[in-house]
Amino acid sequence: MTLLKLEIACPGCGSKQVFYTCNPGCCYNHVCGDCGTTFEPVTRKAGGALTGITPPEPPADASDPTAACARCDSNLVCMTDEGAVVCASCGALLVLELTEVHSG
Repeated sequence: MTLLKLEIACPGCGSKQVFYTCNPGCCYNHVCGDCGTTFEPVTRKAGGALTGITPPEPPADASDPTAACARCDSNLVCMTDEGAVVCASCGALLVLELTEVHSG
């Protein structure tokens, strides 16, 4: 199964024009290109894992939405075509939550 790049809807306006603005060594701050809302996505384990998965092609750009895997800390968090959040590195099924939300 080939995974898709992670998509995150802005918690302020629902736009999918969301960009990652930092680096994993610092934080996971994202900003909405439409309304300016900032937030940080985090994951928690949903239970279970997928096998036989392939990361998206082309790979995510440095400004594409991302989060750290709650199981292995990789930032290769992706989605299935059904919308499930999964780590492309360890296969963990994840729940994505948005924290540190600040309206733009």
